Amino acid sequence: METTFELGYALDTFYFLICGALVMWMAAGFAMLEAGLVRAKNTTEILTKNIALFAIACTMYMICGYGIMYGGGDWAPFLGGIMADGATGVAEEPATYAPAADFFFQVVFVATAMSIVSGAVAERMKLWAFLAFSIVMTGFIYPMEGAWTWGGEAVFGMYTLGDLGFSDFAGSGIVHMAGAAAALAGVLVLGARKGKYTADGKVNAIPGANLPLATLGTFILWMGWFGFNGGSVLATATVESANAVAVVFMNTNAAAAGGCIAALIVARIMFGKADLTMALNGALAGLVAITAEPSTPTPLTATLFGGLGGILVVFSIITLDKLKIDDPVGAISVHGVVGLLGLLLVPVTGGATFSGQIIGALTIFVWVFVTSLVVWLIIKAVIGVRVSEEEEFEGVDISECGLEAYPDFTGGR
Repeated sequence: METTFELGYALDTFYFLICGALVMWMAAGFAMLEAGLVRAKNTTEILTKNIALFAIACTMYMICGYGIMYGGGDWAPFLGGIMADGATGVAEEPATYAPAADFFFQVVFVATAMSIVSGAVAERMKLWAFLAFSIVMTGFIYPMEGAWTWGGEAVFGMYTLGDLGFSDFAGSGIVHMAGAAAALAGVLVLGARKGKYTADGKVNAIPGANLPLATLGTFILWMGWFGFNGGSVLATATVESANAVAVVFMNTNAAAAGGCIAALIVARIMFGKADLTMALNGALAGLVAITAEPSTPTPLTATLFGGLGGILVVFSIITLDKLKIDDPVGAISVHGVVGLLGLLLVPVTGGATFSGQIIGALTIFVWVFVTSLVVWLIIKAVIGVRVSEEEEFEGVDISECGLEAYPDFTGGR
């Protein structure tokens, strides 16, 4: 019996670590996607933001984020406290996997939420203003709403979302919509890029510099999402859990495919052309849509859910542009609007109530948006959030980082 437990413990721990590594690889996907969708003159800065935010997320979640999210209400800091016996100091019951593996898996989710913000505020935000916000987002804002959802804590001591019928399997709302809410607050404080909107309401397209790179980023995210959703099963050492993992992988892939196809068709109908950027965002929208519950739908249902996400993201991107909310990579639409859709689709296949999902979504959005707005406004008052018009025109690579990503192709700006 002891040998069986040890083998299961080892397998579940190994699976957790591999899935965490896949989710960490999503950081490369976000970096490539965003680098491809911004202009050449802003590439170095967006890459710097992505690698720096990952490092900050890992550090802040270790110092206080994990303790806030899973500390049983006492906010005990983690402080790297993996003791010799494997305990973290915050777990109440023995786990079937190493606590350090749980921390590693959770910390890459935090970085994913913060990565969503970087693309939405690209091309006009000060680097150090963004990094200052990432400290608060990963160390406090995200862990608090995580404590109310996955952590099982009562919201401000009043009610638990789980008791109200809220469910979010891998984070359509907890990770993706939360990141989008923080991004929306930042975009509203920051304002649009110069030349994006005219006085008469016209929207000027500002194409990205490297669509092959953006496509590579999307494929990397698609692959990493298997760890994102698959790892959220939390086990693989039994027949039941192994079958669950296989279903989650299958449905995750089906939803991405459905989202890509649907977005491509809608773009063709609306614009008369096959829009690659919409196809890319459609695939990501399909992934976000299925993330709230990838274990219960049939493959066809998952494909349809992904297709709904792909359709919705096209209309959302167009609508936000009409509202003059400038999001260079479509992150708010992909992760926020479709993240909400993903939460609302959970009751269709069981496991949650519509009222619980709505209350949970409102709780997450209001908390993250309001606190993020306050933090952005404080940063704006203290150090400013936006580069000067001259720096924006020349490109933030030079003003913020002192070097260009494509020095031999300066004409590609």
